[in-house]
Amino acid sequence: MKKILLAALLVAMAVAMVGAQGTTIRVLLSNHPYTEFLKPLIPEFERTYGVKVNLETYDENQLSAKLMTEFATRMSTVDVFMTRPLQEGKLMYLNGWYENLSPYLKDSKKTPRDFDFGDFAQSAVGVSTYAKNVYAFPLVTEWQVLYYRTDLFAAAGLKPPTTFAELEAAAKKLTDPSKDQYGIVSRGQGNPAVTQFSSYLYGYGGDFLKGGKAAVESPEFLAALKYYGGLLKNYGPPGVTGMSWAQGLSLFQAGKVAMWTDASTFLGQITDPAKSTVADKVGVAAFPAGPKGNKPYFVTAWAMSIAKQSRQKAAAYNFLTWATSKAMLTKALGQASVAVARNSPWSNPGILAAFDATQKQLAETASKTIPLATGYDRPLMTAVGAARDAIGPLIVTAIETGGTANQAAQAKKVAESLNELLDAAGELGK
Repeated sequence: MKKILLAALLVAMAVAMVGAQGTTIRVLLSNHPYTEFLKPLIPEFERTYGVKVNLETYDENQLSAKLMTEFATRMSTVDVFMTRPLQEGKLMYLNGWYENLSPYLKDSKKTPRDFDFGDFAQSAVGVSTYAKNVYAFPLVTEWQVLYYRTDLFAAAGLKPPTTFAELEAAAKKLTDPSKDQYGIVSRGQGNPAVTQFSSYLYGYGGDFLKGGKAAVESPEFLAALKYYGGLLKNYGPPGVTGMSWAQGLSLFQAGKVAMWTDASTFLGQITDPAKSTVADKVGVAAFPAGPKGNKPYFVTAWAMSIAKQSRQKAAAYNFLTWATSKAMLTKALGQASVAVARNSPWSNPGILAAFDATQKQLAETASKTIPLATGYDRPLMTAVGAARDAIGPLIVTAIETGGTANQAAQAKKVAESLNELLDAAGELGK
């Protein structure tokens, strides 16, 4: 009898864990380092859960376009997919294309006991949460950091700046156009500059939207423009208003700039001797604090979700919890240097022991940033791309004039444009 009961229990556990043995799921992922890490491990999932995975990979914009097209037809066969919450999340939520994951999380029969949803960074979870329900699990993060030249700082007797005032002072001291050396670079090209300007904006106590309306006319926003514009005009390289991340990366790799504020994802490229002339002279520091404190962005660059239209939701959820589990994301950080969205991997002793000095510095910036971070680096609205296009010229003008222009009138027009976009989507005042 005991053997019979034990056998029945094991069967029940297997059914609860798998929920759909012998099924096939269609999984769409972006061409990303995480995907490359995951691919060779998928057979392990298939053996464990008895579920066949048909995997498709696309460039990020191709993936978004394909998902939008398929979901709009209401005939999609997609089960699991990678998604960019800050870029398309609100649109997918409003269109009903995400499966609500909160009921699954509350069901102990569906969610593995050791999944530990609380281990995800809260700022990362927030951008995939609507009406107190979770619609995607954070996967890959990035945050704004300060890259700096250790040799130049040592020669000048400087320490990594911790405030905006110290940042500007260091940029001034390390600028020498006669040597083709500039103190700092950050994004100055319209649309791309918006995300990196965001941390400066939050340091002044500002935001893109407040109360569901544009906040670009606020004194805080205008003060941030003045600082950012003056910093890059006075101590940045020529032509900075035409620069996105690629140009900033190239300048830092070539040893032309002493500091670069941008996303955490670029460390490997500036410490690679095959790509960087300053590979052994790189330091990484947490983004400095502004006059109103320190709330740099820490964002979910990629998350993973289940399609509302999926016909294999039990198997899809098994894949989702497996792919974003604590064990998997710890491996992704340790083996593939993927900047994962869980907290615990960043303090894992085994991983930290294997890191080199700059990787340890990067881990320290993550630990410092996560508790105080802002979970978005652009306006949280449906028409994100159009909003960035509207805000970009404000940043360009600020840089071109060194922060000396009175931009109130320009900001008012931008605010009107943003509010029109919000109104068209039914989001104004919400």
